[in-house]
Amino acid sequence: MFDLRPVGYVIGLLVAILGATMALPLIADLIEGRGEWHVFLESGMVSVLVGGMISLSCSNGRREGLTIQQTFLLTTGVWAVLPLFGAIPFMLGETELRFVDAYFEAMSGVTTTGSTVVTGLDDLPHGILLWRGILQWLGGIGIIVVAMVFLPELRVGGMQIFRSEAFETMGKILPRATAIAGQISTIYIGLTVACMFTYMALGMSFFDALVHALTTCSTGGFANYDASFGTFSGPAEYAASVFMVLAALPFVRYVQMINGHASPLFRDSQVRTFLIVIAVLVLVTTLVLTSIFPHHWEQAMREALFNITSIISGTGFSSVDYMTWGSFLIMLFFFIGLIGGCAGSTACSVKIFRYQLLFSSIAVQIRRIRNPHGVFTPRFEGRPVGADVLSSVISYFMFFVVSLGLLSWGLALTGLDMITAISGAATALANIGPGLGDKIGPAGNFAGLNDPAKWMLSIAMLVGRLELMVVYAILTVQFWRA
Repeated sequence: MFDLRPVGYVIGLLVAILGATMALPLIADLIEGRGEWHVFLESGMVSVLVGGMISLSCSNGRREGLTIQQTFLLTTGVWAVLPLFGAIPFMLGETELRFVDAYFEAMSGVTTTGSTVVTGLDDLPHGILLWRGILQWLGGIGIIVVAMVFLPELRVGGMQIFRSEAFETMGKILPRATAIAGQISTIYIGLTVACMFTYMALGMSFFDALVHALTTCSTGGFANYDASFGTFSGPAEYAASVFMVLAALPFVRYVQMINGHASPLFRDSQVRTFLIVIAVLVLVTTLVLTSIFPHHWEQAMREALFNITSIISGTGFSSVDYMTWGSFLIMLFFFIGLIGGCAGSTACSVKIFRYQLLFSSIAVQIRRIRNPHGVFTPRFEGRPVGADVLSSVISYFMFFVVSLGLLSWGLALTGLDMITAISGAATALANIGPGLGDKIGPAGNFAGLNDPAKWMLSIAMLVGRLELMVVYAILTVQFWRA
């Protein structure tokens, strides 16, 4: 019989912890003095009590190791359940969102997508703004642990190539996750604090610097203003670009660095490829902007660097409405959002390493056509890549394309125009943030979409953040019979 108690125990514990973190926006509301503190008191009490009861009722099934089925269910369950409780302050607070909108906002936060249905951000209480940042920050550190521990164990999307890269598996997922999370937390907190002080040095208030540091280092993209990061155009854009890049690099390399091994970071082909891609894209965008529009070269380079980095890392900040930059750059932005950062980072989308493996496999196939009797093996960072890894990567690409097509079709059936449907599907599955067009582009938001579209996009954000097949696996009959 399938034992759900270990899964329920962990999920309940995490819900209670989420409720405890609501003390921080409660304090922010008390300091601001707008009388909104009770929203987080009530929400926190509900979350702690419900999470605590679930955890206690399942505590007799607690174990050190989890089966593969339990791990799949736990990974999906955490990202599906936490937004339910994260949505409560959005319904009780000044935003007064309906459940579908509140769940969409919370899911966008936890998955670090950055799409929003909230308008009038400039006038919202500090507690709500801080809560949006906290949801993304917690989702960022959570997805790092998932990408470094769970997905390699589950052999999802080619992630098994990173198994035991810096840690011993020992066959016990939860203890391993606990050990890794400790070192990751130190690095993640340090990166966030450094980002916050950098923003403050460049003129942001303490509160703005705190919230934007949370959403920058999580590559989440929630901002305190309707103009997104355009409120802080100038040197802050350079600083944000640096920290978005740092957050999109493999955190396992940072763990190795603090343990005295810095060289793997500089030898990592993912890192080199990611930085080269950004440099090339920024150069192309800068040249286009300076040749077509009356941009000063520094402004063109700054806006290109910030917005390219934001989209490719999946952060989703925008400093300008790049929908006015012409069709060439608009289509460029659509496709770079499907690239993503490095595996084991807070970045989202397809990830650089999958494209490296795909192109390596294509190159081998071309060489085999030219030389049918030769023996050629795809390689990644100098190591031969097994057939299981390549099969997993190809399957991921297939599922991604099919999911993108079906979701676009489903959104179109709700009445959305083609640009909104396709870009909305892409931004949800790749967890990018803004889409394209007037409705959901960088100058708009998702508030005007119909309810069925919002539910589909909420599910797509979950599916995309967990590398698609984690969620799809639990929908099969074979999973529950195993």
